[in-house]
Formats: sequence, C-alpha cells, structure tokens
Amino acid sequence: MGYLSLLADTVVQPGETNGFCASTAVLWQFVGIVLMVLKIVIPIILIILGMIDLGKAVVSSEDKAVSKSATKLLWRLIAAIIIFFVPTIVSAIFALMGSFQSELAADYKICRECIEHPRKGSTSEEGTCLYYVG
Repeated sequence: MGYLSLLADTVVQPGETNGFCASTAVLWQFVGIVLMVLKIVIPIILIILGMIDLGKAVVSSEDKAVSKSATKLLWRLIAAIIIFFVPTIVSAIFALMGSFQSELAADYKICRECIEHPRKGSTSEEGTCLYYVG
C-alpha cells in the first residue's frame, strides 16, 4: 500500500506547470528547432533545384523543355510556400480550437511555446521554453 501512494505522488499530472510538457520540454524544444530549420532549408533547396532545372532547359534552347521546366519551377515554388507556412497554419488551427480544459491549458502552452519559439526567453522567465529546459 505504501508503494502505491509513493507512486501516486511521483506521477506527473497533466495541466500542471510541472506536467507532461514541462517535464519533456527538451524534446519539444528539439522538435521546434528541427521544424525551424526545415521551414527555412526545404524551400531554399526547392527553389535552387527549380532554378537549376530552368537553367538547363534554357541552355538546351528547346521551347518544350523550357515550358516544362517553368511549370516544374512553379510547382516547386508552391510547395516551398506551403512548407514554409505549414507550422503557421497548424498553429492558427490550434489557436482557433482553444477549447482545452482549463487544467490542460497551462501544460499545452508550454508545449506550444517550445515548438514555436524554442530559443526565445531566458532560464529565469517562467512561461518560456528555456525556463523549463534548464
């Protein structure tokens, strides 16, 4: 019986400032950094690859190849824009769906802060990701 009460005291309850998101803030910070890098690198790579394809087509002097490469570049630009804005769109959807239970709101806010702003704030400023990371 003593072990069960000890276990109940150590279980992290969701919604507390020391809940799931606070205890796994390092993981959420890593996810945020990866998303930030991908959000920048993938669109740049897509645009560069599209420019290389278009350059090859222009050098070959074939109208059909230029047209095909221009269409390919356009689709890559659209993909780059979508990839760049996906985190913003997802964040907006979650903000619109803000009907979380009040006990989960504080915990959710920590996860969201670590994913959206992984390096913002300080270790002494409660509510920022760096405060929970360390």
